[in-house]
Amino acid sequence: MKALTWHGKRDVRVEDVPDPTIKEPDDAVIRVTSSGICGSDLHLYEVLGPFMSEGDVLGHEPMGIVEETGPDVKHVKPGDRVVIPFNISCGRCHMCELKLFAQCETTQVRESNMGAALFGYTRLYGQVPGGQAEYLRVPQAHFGPIKVPEGPPDERFVYLSDVLPTAWQAVQWAEIPEGGSVTVLGLGPIGQMSARIARHLGHRVIGVDLVPERLEMARRHGIEVIDADAADDVPDAVRQITGGRGTDSVIDAVGMEAHGSPGAKLAQTLTGLMPGNSAAPLMQRVGVDRLAAFLTAIEVVRRGGTISLSGVYGGMTDPLPMLQMFDKGIALRMGQAHVKRWIDDLMPLVTDDADPLGVMDLATHRVPLEKAPEAYEMFQKKQDGAIKVLVQPGA
Repeated sequence: MKALTWHGKRDVRVEDVPDPTIKEPDDAVIRVTSSGICGSDLHLYEVLGPFMSEGDVLGHEPMGIVEETGPDVKHVKPGDRVVIPFNISCGRCHMCELKLFAQCETTQVRESNMGAALFGYTRLYGQVPGGQAEYLRVPQAHFGPIKVPEGPPDERFVYLSDVLPTAWQAVQWAEIPEGGSVTVLGLGPIGQMSARIARHLGHRVIGVDLVPERLEMARRHGIEVIDADAADDVPDAVRQITGGRGTDSVIDAVGMEAHGSPGAKLAQTLTGLMPGNSAAPLMQRVGVDRLAAFLTAIEVVRRGGTISLSGVYGGMTDPLPMLQMFDKGIALRMGQAHVKRWIDDLMPLVTDDADPLGVMDLATHRVPLEKAPEAYEMFQKKQDGAIKVLVQPGA
């Protein structure tokens, strides 16, 4: 089959790789019909190369048609249309019983001291082949796959793999009071959907970004926006429109590759140039992030408010302003999305023909698999108004 494979910094290629097969009784194989390119994929493209191996198959936002199942898979069958959560969880262990599916004890990658295995996402998370490919082997398929209706286009459902549960959890973790306010930092796909979900739930939402197309998309969905390039001081701009306090909550949907933080950017760049067997241990011990977005969140949130981190951070020695955080009494929630925990909340919204979250207005580009390398470059450089790219094998 054809699949998108990693070969180095900013070097991804479509190649022939072996077809996936059933290896365990609870496996399934799906034919992929759509797979998103995530902002987290750009971390692999740019920063996290030391944790990659040449030929790794990328992608963790797939959906498609079940081709084959192992004997222990009962809730889906060949021919069913399914979305695959980006984290791989068993549904049976202690963590899964707590609905902390991203910490599944069956698939935890203990050699890396990390949580549940993820599709297409580095040795740290199990080096499981990903879904930017024609076919995908799905472990723990007795629990993971989410069956969706026939008929509507993939765009109605594909974001259940990652974007929508991550955004829903970001809003839940933000603990916005009834009738309260939230600032969403970063209006990429997660930020867009976090903003729309928060507004759908009745909150005042202020979105911050510096990319014109992202700001315009948020405006289309009724979000107040602040252009970070035009504002002299983003926290002050937020305070000016919130009675001087800041918002009740802040969602950081940016993460470790924020604009700004030039020292951290240099450290990431230099580490990325080192041989993989040297760089990976160094990043795990002393890695740093570009903290511009998180530091902005600390400034923006009102005293006693909550910050919800959905943007991916990977540093081990990030300097944090603990005095300020303690003095303001900030609550902080973060982590990978527990995808299956939120599906019952989201399914009525994506099956509603009124499209209350505007899922049909998120993807800006749809490309066949063979064009995926060019799509990565376009997305990374924010060219051609790219906000969300869907890879569609067979298109």
